[in-house]
Amino acid sequence: MKAAPFSYVRAASVAEACDWLRREGEDARLIAGGQSLVPMMAMRLTRPKRVIDINEIEALKFIEFTGEHARIGACTRQCVAERDVALAGRVPLLRRALAWVGHQQTRNRGTVGGSLAHADPSAELPLVAQVLGATMVARSSAGARSLAAADFFTGPLATALRAEECVEETRWPVWSGARIGCSFTEVSRRHGDFAMVAAAAQVALDADGRCVRASFGLGGGGSVPGAFPEIAVRLRGTRLEEDAIGDAAHAAASEVDFSRDVHASAAYRRHLGAVLAARALRAARDRAKGVGD
Repeated sequence: MKAAPFSYVRAASVAEACDWLRREGEDARLIAGGQSLVPMMAMRLTRPKRVIDINEIEALKFIEFTGEHARIGACTRQCVAERDVALAGRVPLLRRALAWVGHQQTRNRGTVGGSLAHADPSAELPLVAQVLGATMVARSSAGARSLAAADFFTGPLATALRAEECVEETRWPVWSGARIGCSFTEVSRRHGDFAMVAAAAQVALDADGRCVRASFGLGGGGSVPGAFPEIAVRLRGTRLEEDAIGDAAHAAASEVDFSRDVHASAAYRRHLGAVLAARALRAARDRAKGVGD
């Protein structure tokens, strides 16, 4: 199929892009990598009257670090983030998740901000944003505001962004401490397909091997990816024994309103969620101990 007729404009700056969004409102869509928008337009699932290209705005392409956060510009290519050694050292879960995003060709064009703004509940980056508690900075002609991941994702392909706003950058918390481990895993019909269920986890251990901090989440099964901070608190003080991990994984899976489709029933997805959550927590624990890759 082909996209419905639309007008195209290339913005030279963030201010110009925001001005176009202010004028066009709901009739406009931003495009950078185009890995999600173009297929949806081709299938006529979305029919913008104007497409605003922000791909050439250099101010949106950066990876920088503060004391507590890694800052990533919205138009930073996923492959650039995936290969950045300093970013992998500070936010290791991000690199592990990016390896699961589509195929290499997808990551060569796709952007970090674009994946988050698209808000596919099966996508990898929204899940990591929830687990780590990332912040999205939204920009409009009126100024900027910050949105926590828990408030940013509101439903399938839906966010709290206003029609006149775009994602300018994302801020990813950097965990301190020497014994930090993380893991990302998912199950899909084929490599590169949308995940039926995905799981992500990051833990920190003290010198005695006890958990001092944990965060984990599930994606792909519900309307939005989700983290489980209240369940993760139960893991503190444990050595992340199998019983503790199993109880947390099953509790998390029971909280998700899993959907069903031609590929899997809700019951199967719930079972898979518990298995993958436990697997992610187990792998994160082992990496924090220096076991495994």
